[in-house]
Amino acid sequence: MEEYTEQREITNGLVIDRKFTKEDTSVYDMFNYDLRSSMIRNPDGSVVFEMNDVEVPNFYSQIATDILAQKYFRKRGVPTKDEMGNPVLGSESSIKQVVNRMVGCWTHWGKEFNYFNSTKDAKAYYEEMAYMMINQMAVPNSPQWFNTGLHWAYNIEGKAQGHSYVNPISKQLEYSKNAYERPQPHACFILSVKDDLVNKGGIFDLVTREARIFKYGSGVGTNFSTIRGKGEQLSGGGTSSGLMSFLKINDAAAGAVKSGGTTRRAAKMVCLDIDHPEIEEFIKWKSEEENKVASLVSGNESCKLHVNNILKTALSDGVDLQNNKELRSAIKDANNSNVPVQMIVRAIELAKQGIGKIDFKKLDTYYEGEAYGTVSGQNSNNSVRVNNKFFESLNNNLNFNLINRTDGKVNREVSAEKLWNDIAMSAWISADPGLQYDTTINEWHTCPASGKINASNPCSEYMFLDDTACNLASINLVKFYDEETGTFDIERFKHAVNLWTITLEISVLMAQFPSESVAQRSYDFRTLGLGYANLGSLLMKMALPYDSDKGRAIAGALTSIMCGESYATSAKMAQVHGPFSRFEENKDHMLRVIRNHRRAAYNATKESYEGLTVLPIGLDQDLVPKDMLSAAHQSWDKALELGQKHGYRNAQTTVIAPTGTIALIMDCDTTGIEPDFATVKFKKLAGGGYFKIVNNSIKPALKKLGYTDEEIRSIEKYAVGHGSIKDAPYINFDSLRSKGFGDTQLNALESNAKGAFEIKFIFNKFVLGEEFCKNLGFTDEKMNNPNFNMLKELGFTSDEISAADEYLCGSMTLEGAPHLKGEHYKIFDCANKCGKKGTRYIHHNGHIKMMAAAQPFISGAISKTINMPKETTVEEIKSAYYDSWKYMVKAVALYRDESKLSQPLSTSSGISGELDSIFNENNESVTITSEPTKLELIENIEHHKVGPQDLYVHSFVNTEGKLSKIKLVMPKTTPSNQELLDFVGTTISFALMRGYSTKDVLDECFSEWRDHPILRKIESVLKGEQTNKVVQTKLGSSNDQKLTLEEPEEDDAIKAMGYTGAKCTECGASMMRQNGACLLCDVCGATSGCS
Repeated sequence: MEEYTEQREITNGLVIDRKFTKEDTSVYDMFNYDLRSSMIRNPDGSVVFEMNDVEVPNFYSQIATDILAQKYFRKRGVPTKDEMGNPVLGSESSIKQVVNRMVGCWTHWGKEFNYFNSTKDAKAYYEEMAYMMINQMAVPNSPQWFNTGLHWAYNIEGKAQGHSYVNPISKQLEYSKNAYERPQPHACFILSVKDDLVNKGGIFDLVTREARIFKYGSGVGTNFSTIRGKGEQLSGGGTSSGLMSFLKINDAAAGAVKSGGTTRRAAKMVCLDIDHPEIEEFIKWKSEEENKVASLVSGNESCKLHVNNILKTALSDGVDLQNNKELRSAIKDANNSNVPVQMIVRAIELAKQGIGKIDFKKLDTYYEGEAYGTVSGQNSNNSVRVNNKFFESLNNNLNFNLINRTDGKVNREVSAEKLWNDIAMSAWISADPGLQYDTTINEWHTCPASGKINASNPCSEYMFLDDTACNLASINLVKFYDEETGTFDIERFKHAVNLWTITLEISVLMAQFPSESVAQRSYDFRTLGLGYANLGSLLMKMALPYDSDKGRAIAGALTSIMCGESYATSAKMAQVHGPFSRFEENKDHMLRVIRNHRRAAYNATKESYEGLTVLPIGLDQDLVPKDMLSAAHQSWDKALELGQKHGYRNAQTTVIAPTGTIALIMDCDTTGIEPDFATVKFKKLAGGGYFKIVNNSIKPALKKLGYTDEEIRSIEKYAVGHGSIKDAPYINFDSLRSKGFGDTQLNALESNAKGAFEIKFIFNKFVLGEEFCKNLGFTDEKMNNPNFNMLKELGFTSDEISAADEYLCGSMTLEGAPHLKGEHYKIFDCANKCGKKGTRYIHHNGHIKMMAAAQPFISGAISKTINMPKETTVEEIKSAYYDSWKYMVKAVALYRDESKLSQPLSTSSGISGELDSIFNENNESVTITSEPTKLELIENIEHHKVGPQDLYVHSFVNTEGKLSKIKLVMPKTTPSNQELLDFVGTTISFALMRGYSTKDVLDECFSEWRDHPILRKIESVLKGEQTNKVVQTKLGSSNDQKLTLEEPEEDDAIKAMGYTGAKCTECGASMMRQNGACLLCDVCGATSGCS
């Protein structure tokens, strides 16, 4: 790779200072590098991606290395050399290559069009930008990594894809001649749609325009309120099929495009105004589609069961509908279970042909499974545009008018309260729709003379005119904080803001766009999206709670400095190149918005704001540190003064984006404006594979709080474990050697231990080698079973596995950590409850207030999720939506834990007692089973307390209501106590299966032991004196010839409810659901650590 060396002399551009680099030192020589291997695995150990000799700075984490190698390296067409030194085309392999092609490309376009005052300034720009990217200080959005510089650096070309751009010299619209000479660097698009079926700008043309955007890794949003509602008149006669029919088609098209390719999953936003005639259907769209998934899964299982029972019965005794009573009963059961009549007829006709079984495709509630793929509405975020007029109707308990799209007349009146209730209920069920506050958005609009803001990009941070685009970059705030002195380097931060504002402006200059209108409007308005990441980590390192007045004051001040400084830089560029072409018609409006930003920085009186109905939260002049407050004031003073003189080069300059993947490549612990999701979290990559991510801000926060090194080590071990199994309890090198493990296998386990999700996930054929596993006696069938647990097969008990797992992975929470003081817990609070033991989380008001602190200083909006626990009520969701409007937030999305069907409702949530009584009602209908020769049992799992210990009593009741056997599990007890429980359970079960009554069992089994506290509890449970909520009920089976307890076989019903079929290592229940990258028990809450 050659460093950027273009030498054309230029003048009259911007002067670039150096704050990070030296003129006589190559920027690439300022870092030390490692050659690493990148391997990304699934939790089961299977390898998704592997690459060797990846060159990165030695301070990069393995996660940052993996992200770079898997997602951002160009894999084809890059000049390189083979093993013999011959030139070939291959893949990028170094961070230097990636940074050079992007920064070199920006510098080339900047020099070409006189953005720099001299060649010296261009070189300074190149090296300062390269330094920031390599040092993880700031990076651009993903499409820049995918597309920028491929032609400039490697001369990569491709067939033109219909993109266009405005030539900056001729100012005329032109079409791209190849796919890469001008890249598509923009992440965010807003497209318009006309109420037209097939013409340009219409409904089906939108599908093509979206496809161009998705193909290059970007996302798009559209407001569909222009489309007439169902039943409205068509010009040629007849009536419209309605908006929802077209939304479903577009949704399927988006799903087909984004599921292919090699880049990240693309994204889509669907907006609809609150007064659209089909708003009620739109609000309920996703929640009703979730119901369809449940119906598909359960209906598929029902059809499979009943149809095959008809076939089996007919094949056995003949297709004689008059005399075959079992066949008649099977048909009746199928009809009573709502199996379609035609399916019953089909089964009978097939039976006549001697066919005894139909294969049904297995459906489940996995979000990427076929059931979800069959329904609509799964490929977009949905938002309702709500204006102040609606809130007036809601506050006064009035009806609200829905308006025809064709003639503007009232379609019908609906209760505003009913719409509000429907929004909250649907969001409670499916996490959609979100809300966008239309009046607030347009009151802060810099260009209202050019049109209204109708929509946003998929994540809701970019809000501007239809048919425009925004390219993003994010600054890593932690990189400007000195942990030793506790100071934030404002000058270097402002310098970074200036350079990245220039970079994003150059990206507009060099870009191509998916339609002529987007190309023209992007040239006319030149909107940018500079933001930041790692705010949550910064506050934690400052030992400040995220949900605190001080934390919000600092967040507001830094956001204010960033936006003010960015607008000032935009004004400086306008001095050289002129303001954006539509500035003059919007000048008064834009300067009014800038003045309102400045007033918020000074926390001006309410009366001084211009044109606002909902007022912002200004900077707290007492809580903000004085240096930050002074910088915020100066930035906005400068932004206003320069803008009045020169105008602005860009209609918008800042947003706060979600920064998911780019935050990982900067080794950020938190994304965008978010707090930490959890102390330990797991990220699933769209291309396959998982990352385990541990918060690295904990240690410096503890140090700032005054904890000793020894105390910090103890707290860290408690939270995140030892990352090793060498000396773990029960499962360690010594115990494994005794079971046949050699040095090769032990070293393989140890190398995978640090990134393990749970200890059981590293014990598999991918880590240990298939041949070794077969030598241990494990067959292919067993190893390929997703429920296979090698540790249990090796003879380790649930308690032993649990103890070793906690040693390896920690408790994944700081709650209960040794030495940690209670008053410091709030500093480490996360968006969700952490680990198995965590109970704390940030209240939804904390999220809303943080957004309110930053929003007055953002050109666009904020992409943020309000995380809420599963116990959240519909009324609390209403409150969150309403408070967001009152706090002048522009848009809000929320996610209630378990609000998706793939996370089924736990029967331990408070209604389990009622459900249990229903589950145990006598059922007079014929029970159809795949193994009718076995005795059917109902398994109840009850939870009790014995002092501080949890006792789970598994009782198996036969179809006559008699207790047949029991199993006793106490997860946290000593091995000797569990051995006693196992002995007692086996003895009692032996007696019960031999016909002894419960009274006989108690008299014979407990006469000598009744003083033991655990056995006193068991006795009271068996007598019925101690009852508690049944936390799981399911159908099981038993063979009465067996004298020892066997775990009941898994049945399809458990998996049909969305559970994996795996057993909980804590309580033994089968209600284990996939929760991110790990499993969560809906009975006792045991988990691998994600929340």
